[in-house]
Amino acid sequence: MPPPKSTATELLTAVAAGDREALKTIYRTQSSRLFAIAFAILRDRAAASDALQEGFVRIWRRTRQFDPQRTDADTWIAAMVRHAALDIARTRGREAADDASRGPGVIDPAVTDPVAATEAGARLRDALRRLEPKQRTAVVLAYVHGLSYAELTTRLNEPAGAARVSVRRGLAALREALG
Repeated sequence: MPPPKSTATELLTAVAAGDREALKTIYRTQSSRLFAIAFAILRDRAAASDALQEGFVRIWRRTRQFDPQRTDADTWIAAMVRHAALDIARTRGREAADDASRGPGVIDPAVTDPVAATEAGARLRDALRRLEPKQRTAVVLAYVHGLSYAELTTRLNEPAGAARVSVRRGLAALREALG
């Protein structure tokens, strides 16, 4: 048996060549983080499980589209699951993801603890805390809860341009902090 692949880029390259073991390794090493992303968007364990499964189907089918020169492998993998979760949310009429009464920060700790326990999770959490509150809210609503700019405009009660600026500045500050 060959030695395990060490990086997500190597694993995606192997998956593109039809290596099912590489896909299993991605699942084993990243499914907790990916489930947390889906759950944060959908706020429903069954729907998040469906999104995770659909995300891995997309990874299997679309791995040849992955270009390590354009994006980080972990980011690309997460995007597959995030888009699957957003598709489910749209299909359901966004009743779970767009429930304003729950607010932007309600995420089941049992789902996020494995992610937060990692060094990367701690760094991200600290970087988010350092953002201005308006930027932090905009980034979390857009990237964790999957709101579009139109939905952000409504939720934040701001003009569309201001919502875009908050997200853009928040992401720039996060990039700098995580550098």
